[in-house]
Amino acid sequence: MFNSSTDAPKDPVNYYLANPENDEIDLGELLGILIDGKWLVIVVTVIVFSIGIAKAFLDTPIYKVDALLQVNEKPKTMAGLEPLNDILKSNMPVMAEIELIKSRMVLGEAVKNLGLEIIARPRYFPLVGETIVRRFDQKNQDNAISSPLFGQPHFAWGGEAIQVSTFTVPDNLKDKELTLLTENEGQFQILHNDETILTGKVGKLISEQISDNQPPVTIFVSQLKARPDTQFILIRQSETRAIRQLKESLTVSEKGKNTGILELTMESPDPGHAARVLNEIASIYVKQNVEHKSAESQKTLEFLDKQLPALKDQMESAMLTLNEYRNKKGSVDLDIETQNILKGVVEIKTQITLLQQKRDELRQRFTESHPNVIAVDKQISRLQEQMSAHEKMVKVLPETQQVILGLSGDVKVTTSLYNALLNNAQALRVAKAGTVGDVRVIDYAVLPIEAIKPNKKLIIGVAFVLGLFLGIVAVFIRRLLYRGIEDPDLIEKYLSVPVYATVSHSRSQRKIDKEISKPVKLDQKMPNLLALQNKEDLAIESLRSLRTTMHFSLLEAQNNVILITGPRPGVGKTFISSNLAAVMADAGKRILLIDADMRKGTINKLLGVRRENGLSEMILNSITVQDATHKLPLTSIDFIPTGTIPPNPSELLLHERFGALLEGFTKQYDLIIIDSPPILAVTDAAIISRMVGATFMVIKAGLHTKRELEQSMKKFSQSGTSIKGFIFNDMPELSSRYGYGYNYGRYVYQYSYKKSN
Repeated sequence: MFNSSTDAPKDPVNYYLANPENDEIDLGELLGILIDGKWLVIVVTVIVFSIGIAKAFLDTPIYKVDALLQVNEKPKTMAGLEPLNDILKSNMPVMAEIELIKSRMVLGEAVKNLGLEIIARPRYFPLVGETIVRRFDQKNQDNAISSPLFGQPHFAWGGEAIQVSTFTVPDNLKDKELTLLTENEGQFQILHNDETILTGKVGKLISEQISDNQPPVTIFVSQLKARPDTQFILIRQSETRAIRQLKESLTVSEKGKNTGILELTMESPDPGHAARVLNEIASIYVKQNVEHKSAESQKTLEFLDKQLPALKDQMESAMLTLNEYRNKKGSVDLDIETQNILKGVVEIKTQITLLQQKRDELRQRFTESHPNVIAVDKQISRLQEQMSAHEKMVKVLPETQQVILGLSGDVKVTTSLYNALLNNAQALRVAKAGTVGDVRVIDYAVLPIEAIKPNKKLIIGVAFVLGLFLGIVAVFIRRLLYRGIEDPDLIEKYLSVPVYATVSHSRSQRKIDKEISKPVKLDQKMPNLLALQNKEDLAIESLRSLRTTMHFSLLEAQNNVILITGPRPGVGKTFISSNLAAVMADAGKRILLIDADMRKGTINKLLGVRRENGLSEMILNSITVQDATHKLPLTSIDFIPTGTIPPNPSELLLHERFGALLEGFTKQYDLIIIDSPPILAVTDAAIISRMVGATFMVIKAGLHTKRELEQSMKKFSQSGTSIKGFIFNDMPELSSRYGYGYNYGRYVYQYSYKKSN
């Protein structure tokens, strides 16, 4: 082949696609891919990094407030009331207390007390409005109101305030966003779907029926500070939604393990509001705990108060019956043994009666299967067994003693039981008055000093790392998905057509491209050709290599005319044809350069020549060859421009005069170079190719697919011609192309051109 890169390693992606047997990944090549795509990495990183910075400084600061509660396993009781511990103690675990704090009972009361079902806030400009307002309020020492920005008076820009004490709406407007529009002198309107449903004034309770069979809309705005035409967002939430939102924003957890210390936390952009909410929840929770404990004592006291009158009647009746029997039978003395039996019977009956009363109390709160009820039943059963044994001992006594024993036992049992219940009732009254509950507030919520979000350093750091990562991923995805051929070896392998030269990318050509984008400068001292302005450029050295290979390839050609074309626009065929002409002329040859792109030809701009009076006029025989030909200064190049752009370029090229002109030129010049339009766009190149000795197709590195090049070759084949070879143009010095930094031009000698005296 004619390309100097025959033995060079391949581009990593294209090479491995073409050689699947090479499954080893070279880290040097991967690093080279990243270096080649450094600008994509930089752009993506800068974009993501900028977004991170914007987020860090535009996000609303979030503050965290907290409060501490202590849950006691057992409540403290007053001295002397230890027997009431079974009644007053609480076995509720900490997790149950946490759920109790987050219950609707507690949160619902907090919502009502603080009016959390009412949302009233200014409407801010999207994205940056809240940040602008926040910065204005930080500097607002005079309690002023900001002027509108960006010509948007409906938005709040700083200093606005609103407080709505009462706001009720029908069910169909609950949880719907309404708009409060301010007017002059404290007047305002409430709008729904841009329709006014109510008008009012600050400091006045307004109520208006807006639909039949629906409650009226009622509102009391206690404070409104804003410019006229400022909008506020107004929402009356349902109680369920307000409680749910409060529950979602509230976090309750135990500090440590089995400490009984509960931490209530809340994050909010308004730390003052969050502190008020937490303190209200803590107060409500403590209050309900005290009320719950007091309610338990009250229920027990009510039960005892019901039992005492009946028990007193039983005691008095038993004493009366005993006295009447003694009067009837006379004085009856009980011996010591009988008195001991009586004492045992009284104790057992008293215990049974107390347990039965306790069981009745438990049954008011628990079922038969509750462990406490079952335990009492077992105790009663054991005492009844003991009572049966004492009854057998009583039966052996004389009848009179049995009666006296029974009546005396009834008196002592009822008296003992009455006194015990009376003492318990008095103790419960004292305990109820001193109930303090099982929980207490250790720390109330206070205003935090600094915001916890956004963490600017973290966000900016993560944004930089994420941007770098996404940029690297983008480089590899682009390389994997992009199918453009970047390796000239693959062209020869797949298309079996030689690559005559690989022309390196030239940075110097960028300056020339800027010059030719300006209006044409006539009578230039030196044409804007890289081959004349920077002879040491790598791209020009590549064209010298092409000059050598072309010299041998044209020895057997039908004439000394070559055609330079490309598959599509933008591949650099004009650069190749014009600078190749200069390189050929530099070797002492007489060159004719023809711009046959009679559609968009631009070689005349490079050379500082008018487009008019050129090839199109010459074919039409309206001017002579001498009039159409321009001698370029400092070179042995003659140039024929496109001429006036004709409506039918293809028909002109098919004219027999064009062929005759070319035949005459072959005798006057050593080499004729024709620049033509792209082959896939129009048929001009195919027409010209039948009249030339060799056709070369310029392709740009990484721009074309294999299918595109095959279609281009097919176009020439259909016209009965073929291309002589490819010129691989604009090859970048990619770090990944040959691994470990080896690339085109690294070992090309740089010739020094010395001016002769």
